[in-house]
Amino acid sequence: MAIENIKVPDLGDAAEVEVIELLVSVGQAVAENDSLLVLESDKAAMEIPAPMAGVIKSIAVNLGDQVTTGSEMLSLEVESATVSPSVKEPKEKSSESSKDIPNESSESGEDSELESSPEIVSEKQQVPAASNSTIVSTTIEVPDIGTDDEVDVIEIHVKVGGFVAVDDALVTLESDKAAMEVPSPQLGEITELLVAIGDKVKTGSTIAIVKGNETQVSSNEVIEPTVQVDAPDPAIIEPAPTSEGSKIVAAVSVSSMTPNKVYAGPAVRKLARELGVDLALVPGTGAKNRIIKEDIQEFVKNRLNTSAVSIVSAVPDIDFSKFGEIDQIPRTKIAKITAVNMHRNWTTVPHVAQFNEADVTDLEEFRAELKVEAEKKGVKLTFLPFLLKACAKALKEYPQFNVSIHSSGEYLIQKKYFHIGVAVATEAGLVVPVIRNVDTKSILELAAEVADLSDKAKQRKLSLEDLQGACFSISSLGAIGGTGFIPIVNAPEVAILGVAKTEIKPVYMEGEFKPRKMLPITLAYDHKAVNGVDGGLFATYLAKLLADIRHLVL
Repeated sequence: MAIENIKVPDLGDAAEVEVIELLVSVGQAVAENDSLLVLESDKAAMEIPAPMAGVIKSIAVNLGDQVTTGSEMLSLEVESATVSPSVKEPKEKSSESSKDIPNESSESGEDSELESSPEIVSEKQQVPAASNSTIVSTTIEVPDIGTDDEVDVIEIHVKVGGFVAVDDALVTLESDKAAMEVPSPQLGEITELLVAIGDKVKTGSTIAIVKGNETQVSSNEVIEPTVQVDAPDPAIIEPAPTSEGSKIVAAVSVSSMTPNKVYAGPAVRKLARELGVDLALVPGTGAKNRIIKEDIQEFVKNRLNTSAVSIVSAVPDIDFSKFGEIDQIPRTKIAKITAVNMHRNWTTVPHVAQFNEADVTDLEEFRAELKVEAEKKGVKLTFLPFLLKACAKALKEYPQFNVSIHSSGEYLIQKKYFHIGVAVATEAGLVVPVIRNVDTKSILELAAEVADLSDKAKQRKLSLEDLQGACFSISSLGAIGGTGFIPIVNAPEVAILGVAKTEIKPVYMEGEFKPRKMLPITLAYDHKAVNGVDGGLFATYLAKLLADIRHLVL
């Protein structure tokens, strides 16, 4: 065992900063990159992570202390083997040197065999200068997946002893909304798998160790996340998650310059943005009224509970086995998340449904004429592209449907783009990929994109970007049957269109009854944002567009 003194990293322009939160205690075991304490200057809050795993032996600071660059924070008892000369060396250099070589720490999550071998550590640090023939082992980590939450490992595509090329899939991860493949950043042999199916991982978690030529190790840099700025909120600047960094990386979150300061760390701010929570409304329970993750979660729970019309007790569990033979079938993550969202939307959105029928006889004849031309271009022309185009036109005509309500209820957010989600049923559950800029694309372009996204959805290869940004949604059960249904609004959207099966009906026109193909449609909308008269006008206008598609070009 060895004792390592952990010091405050380079604070840049800040002279002295205050210790506002201690996240560890004496005797506590910490992993590499676990947060130790929180410092705050007049402009920013900084979480200081552990540079290595170990046990806290002593803490040299207290809440309210003022510290500077190089001040001792605490001492850490670590395994002697992990304290190699190549790791210690940066501590003896000046702060100027540490700025020049900020990425000299060992990789987070690197296996114990690599950490305990000074020769291997030294070799990895000298990779850029070594010859092309050197073989090294590299730990592959989960890249930035856009969330701090843990995701499930649902599939492993490689095995120990197998060889992988650059961009070959290593594992498939499943988040709340999508499944995603993690590619290999380099060519080499899989020497060790560090995950199993069912494990939960997050950004920076180790996946596997690949042995390959040292020149390929540099390809790791391709997936190393870089600092990103969230443009919509100029008051917040956060570094993206990174698997490698300096000995101690200060994660900085710039506080708002308003008189009422919001004290929250980077991870908390990110969680708030993902949930659409205004931090100024959240009471903090941490030191100095600092907002922590539990405060965000409690705030969201309270808002959901108070927004519901009534609170219904859960249905009690029953032992069904006493009535006969049963099976317990686990639900997929997508199915569980969909259930939560559906319940939230049904209880918090006052739904109104507007029913109508559209005469699509002429549209179906026109589509049949275009089928041959579409097939020559490799496109299957369905009814959906025409429906997408008509909905985009209706959203332009009635922009009050292309809005979202701000959480404060004080104003609406008017959108000037036209992205439409299309519900797709998969074996794993319901997903809603988004067709972007529907108003600017042709019918054949929309048909090709719908087919592509549907295939990706069924193969569970949709990215998070494919599922975000919709202004309006369409749920079509026409291929299944039925005379109509009421879809649930997908908040924060304010409307959704339900489409049932086309039926031939007698319609009185030109002095006689004629057989016409009638399409039942249901427009469900949020009555907090849309008035009943607007719902009637929108549904009537949409039926008019579908009855005579010449209106789409006006």
